[in-house]
Amino acid sequence: MPEDSGVDTLIVRLTTEMLVTGRLVAMAFIILHTLFPLYWALVTSFRHGTTLFSTALFTFPDLENYRKVLGGPELWRETFNSVLCAGSVTLISLLLGIPAAYALGQMSFPGRRLVLGLLLLCSMLPQIAILSGLFELISALGLYDHVESIIFADLFFALPFTIWLLTGFFRDLPPELDDAAKLDGCSLMRRIFSIHLPLVWPGIAATGLLNIMTCWNEFLFALTFTLNDSARTLPVGIGLISAPGRFELPFGTIMAASLLATLPPILLVLFFQNRIASGLTAGAVK
Repeated sequence: MPEDSGVDTLIVRLTTEMLVTGRLVAMAFIILHTLFPLYWALVTSFRHGTTLFSTALFTFPDLENYRKVLGGPELWRETFNSVLCAGSVTLISLLLGIPAAYALGQMSFPGRRLVLGLLLLCSMLPQIAILSGLFELISALGLYDHVESIIFADLFFALPFTIWLLTGFFRDLPPELDDAAKLDGCSLMRRIFSIHLPLVWPGIAATGLLNIMTCWNEFLFALTFTLNDSARTLPVGIGLISAPGRFELPFGTIMAASLLATLPPILLVLFFQNRIASGLTAGAVK
């Protein structure tokens, strides 16, 4: 019996060690798979000319590509257009989506499930499916080759997504809050902005952040509906970077611009991370 107990203990110990080792290996693989492309982009951004074809994992930092990107007006203009598009789309979708999500989450009416299904369907449609129709509509409205055309096109996906996502947050709130506010004589808008919004603030912050990142990285609409340099956004501007020589590859400049373009979303996520976490704990209904 003591020998059997010792064997069982050894088996349990070996199994635990194998599980821990497997988790560490899986974690290391995930981290490497996630961070290595960013590291390689950073290494490539320090190279130019024939050194771009090098497979060495390390290189001496050369900021020539960054000086080239930051020294021209194109990056700053495209950054301004991207900020304008992402901010406008997020603000408009939240202003229109919050009342609609409140109605779908807190009110009962015929066809509510059908509306939610249609909103989800609109969010899942591929961009290419409505590209030709949007092009005709934007041309008819006189928005082609203007930043407003990107904002108009992005709202076709951002608004349904915002309504559908915020509906779940409003639906989780207890209906007793609304009933108590009605007894106190609160109007509909006061109930939404004074009672419900503070409780669904984490959902609003997360939804707004997702909309900003989606619009910031949007490429197809920005490429299709803009032709002039003054209306281009960052993804299109980076995709159209060309080298001065015919046979030269501007991969170093592209990587430098790409890394600079990823900084605002990263900083935004880091800034809102604590706010969302604190809101999830502070906004609980007791």
